[in-house]
Order: sequence, then structure tokens, then C-alpha cells
Amino acid sequence: MKSSTLHFSAFAALLAVVVLAAGCAQLPARSGSRPAPQQPLARLDVPTGNADSKASALLIAAGFALQDNDTAKAAADYAEAARISRDPAVAQGALQLALAMRNADQAEALLSRWQALGADAHELAGARGQLALLRGDRAGAEQQFASLVASGRTEDWKTFAADLLSARDTALAGRVLEAVAGTDRLPANEGIWVALSQLAEHLGRHAFARKLAEAAVARFDGTDSIHWAASLRLAAGDRAGAQALYAKGMQAHPRNIELRLGYASLLGDQGKYGEALRVLAEGPQTSATWAARVAFAARAGDDAALRELYAQLQRAPAAQRADNVFLLGQLAELLKHDQQALAWYAKVDPDSRHGFDAQVRSAVLLDKTGQSEQAHALAAQLQQDYVDDPDSLRTAYELDAQLYSQHGEHAKAIAAFDRGLAALPDDPLLIYDRGIERANAGNTDAALADFRKVLELNPGNVDAMNALGFTLADADRDLPEATELLRKALAAKPDAAAIMDSWGWLQYRLGNLDQAETYLKRAWGKQQDPDIGVHLGEVLWKMGQHHDAREVFAKVRKLDPRNSSLRSAERRLRP
Repeated sequence: MKSSTLHFSAFAALLAVVVLAAGCAQLPARSGSRPAPQQPLARLDVPTGNADSKASALLIAAGFALQDNDTAKAAADYAEAARISRDPAVAQGALQLALAMRNADQAEALLSRWQALGADAHELAGARGQLALLRGDRAGAEQQFASLVASGRTEDWKTFAADLLSARDTALAGRVLEAVAGTDRLPANEGIWVALSQLAEHLGRHAFARKLAEAAVARFDGTDSIHWAASLRLAAGDRAGAQALYAKGMQAHPRNIELRLGYASLLGDQGKYGEALRVLAEGPQTSATWAARVAFAARAGDDAALRELYAQLQRAPAAQRADNVFLLGQLAELLKHDQQALAWYAKVDPDSRHGFDAQVRSAVLLDKTGQSEQAHALAAQLQQDYVDDPDSLRTAYELDAQLYSQHGEHAKAIAAFDRGLAALPDDPLLIYDRGIERANAGNTDAALADFRKVLELNPGNVDAMNALGFTLADADRDLPEATELLRKALAAKPDAAAIMDSWGWLQYRLGNLDQAETYLKRAWGKQQDPDIGVHLGEVLWKMGQHHDAREVFAKVRKLDPRNSSLRSAERRLRP
């Protein structure tokens, strides 16, 4: 029997149209609000200023040491340069490096040197706060950072946030944040409130993050604070509260794109695709709104909406059309206009964001339209073009293999995986997928060897546990081992349809028909996969429920008329 609900790990979506905008159904990520983690070493420059020739030589040596990742030598050279130079920038650079290396004693000495050379008072307070964090001195950190932000200057609050974000002790940093960032101290700057709330969430101070976010909404009623507060409500499980906040925000800011995307996301998650589409259709359109509209229409299976979107996007201004040419290809493909889709994909710049995906989709469509030779040639070209990009290179080999696999050319598919593994030795995903192909080809021993190899490389790989356990059960071999593997997989992913199917099939092999029926019905209800249906139908038939079995087989036949597992079951059972 075919390997059933085992699927290719990284490639399963490539042969079906995947609207890359589907991610828009999640809350859109904020950009630019949360301060980026500090990279102290990357910020260090080699000042020249008033340093004498010896100090300059030390600074140049420190710069080369940093390039070579020899931080110890760089720190020593910087510290010596700071000792002999009268330039405060040299002492500041040496201090930054000492703090980055967590050398508290050296940092304290350099801080004194910097102060003696005339350090800026605000910068000095920030450095003292960093040193207090490094020493675990909560009171000292709170005192210094409170001094830093006392002026209310936005730049000082940004420094405070960046220093906390770079702290090793996140629990201490979180406590300092709560002590210093009281709403009575914060400046009249919505961005700072939101950024500090995001920092609190990052540091695990969830209640404080929500408090700041809600206070920001009350004070500013701005789109950034509304969006962030709604995302925190959603993270806390308060979906109704998030939706109410978005709805209120939409009244005040009906044309804001981010709020519309967030609100539509919540509606889509509830299956209210029509409402989500209406929200997104109103107001300005961007690539994000177009893509989200296509994603929701595709989820709803609304061909009329897809046709309308296809027509609208083709009528859009030339600049919008050019920005969405890949999406136009996806729309054409969803509507089964294969030649039009190929034409759109051909217009996608290969070096653009969607360039690789457009070529992959083109190969799939070339194969679908009877141009298999050109499809494999394109896959081979991608393997050459992306030799320095492991993820894309893996996908290019997966593409080649799966195009062969779907035509039953298992030997050629396995050979493609072998070529991929020659280029990417011991790649777990390629080994796993080759195992799937070997199982589908009936080479059980080789498939088992591949799945065991994946578990050797990654003992916690749940998909490999499931694949190995299912293959053993399907072959009626080593059922105790299969039981142990699938029990672990089910514990790790109790709601995964594929694993429920494997467990149900194992119970069938063990003669536990009632348990088999329970798990297979649950899997079938969660995912209408043809192979799950075949398993359920066979179990129902063996239990004497012939009418129900025939109904399930009929649904499978409608989903996949050429399903080999169905043909095999029908030959054996003659339903």
C-alpha cells in the first residue's frame, strides 16, 4: 500500500496554488516600533579626533581584531588607547566594548575615564545603568535610568529601551522597566509608549505590556497603539476584546491599512470571509490588501470573488499592476487560466521578492500543461542559479523530484533526491522526503533507513517519528516499536490529522477496530485527505459498516479519482 498520509515535508504546498499572502490572515507584524536588539560590537567605530599616533595605532589594531572576532585583543587595545588618549570618544568606544564583553571591572574603570574626559551627562547615566544591570544591581539601575529619562527627551527614552533590550538578565531588565517607565513619566510620544509596551512583552512582563498599551490607546487613540493593544488582547485569548478594539479603531481611522488588515484577520479566523473581504475592499489598496483579499477569497472557495479581484487588479493603475504581477499569476492559476498564469509569472523579475516562487510555479504549470521536459529543465536551472542559497536549492531539488513522483516515476524522483543530497549532504528534509518517495515506491527497508537517519540527526523530529511508525505499521512490522513512536508523536501533536491517522491505522493492524474507527473518524473530520478516507473506509468495511464505507470511498473518489490507495483497497475489499 502507498505510504498514505505521509507527505513531503517542505514541498507539499508547491504542487497546489499557495497564495503567499495567506500569512496576512495573521496579525500584521509591526515594523519599526520595537527597538532592535543592540549589537554593541557592530556599533564600534574607530575614532580619530584628538588621539595621538600611539592611540591611533591601537585603535586601528582594535578594529582589525574586531574584524577577526578577537574581542579580547580588541578590548585590551581599546582600553590602552583610552588610557593614553584625551579623546572622550575613545573612552566611550572602549566602554561599549567592555560592556558588550560583560567585563564589569574594566567597564567601571573606563566609565571613570570617560567621565574625567567630559562625558555627556545623559550618556553617562545610560552607561552607569548598563553597568548596574551587568552587576545585577537593580536599585542602581533604576536610579541611573530614572536620571537618564528625567529630561523627558525622546532620545533618552530610546537609549533606555535599547539598553534594557541588550541586557542579559531579562527578568531584571523587566523589573527595571516597570519601575522607571511609569505612565506619569512618559513623554507625549505615542511611538515611545508603544515601543516600551513591546519591550515589556519581549521581556515577559505581559501585564505591564498590556497596561502600557491600553494607556496609550486611551491617551493617543492612534493607529499604532490600537493595533498593538489589539494584538496583546488577542495573545491573551481575548478575541472579542481585540475585535471590539479594532472595530472602534476603524470608526476613527477607517482608511488605515494596518487596522483594516488586523480587523479582517480576526473576521477571517472566524470564517467570516465575506465580511473580511468587505473591510479590505474599502479604502486605499496596497500589495498587502490585494494579497489578503485573494487569500480570503481562496479560503472561502469564492470563485466569483476571485474573478472580480482578477478583473479589478488588471484594471488597476500600471504601478499597482507591476507591483502585483506575481499575485496576478496566482489569481490566474486559482481560476485555472494556466496559460495566463504562465504569462504573468514570466513577467516577474527573477531577482525580486517573488522571483524564485514565480519560477517554481512556472515549472509546476509547465508540467501540468504537458511540457514536462521544459519543467525539469527549469528545475535544473534553478539548481544552478541558487547553489549558494540552501533553502532555495533544496526546494529546487524537491521540485524536480516531486514532478517525477506525481507521474509515478519513483526511480527518477529518488535520483533527484540523491542529487539534492549530494549538494546538501545530510539535509534532514531531503532525507525525510526521499524516505517518503521510497515508501511510495514500495521500498520499505530503504524508507525506514531514511526515517531512522532523520531521527539520528534530530531525535525530536515528530514528522520522522510519525513516518517511521506509520511505515512500520503499514508493513505490519515491529508493531511495538511503531506503537512507541506513534505514541510519542501523538503526545507532541495531539491534533495533527496525519498522526491521528497513523495511530488509527496502527490500531487497525493491532486488531483494535473500535479505537481505529475513533481516531480515523477524528482525522477525517479534521482533514479530508484522500488517504485518510481510504483508511477509514477500510476499517468501516471490516467492521461491517458497508454503507458508511461506500460513502467514504465515494468522497475519496471525488477528491482524487486516481488515488492508488483507493484502487488498492477496492481490489482487496471489492466494496
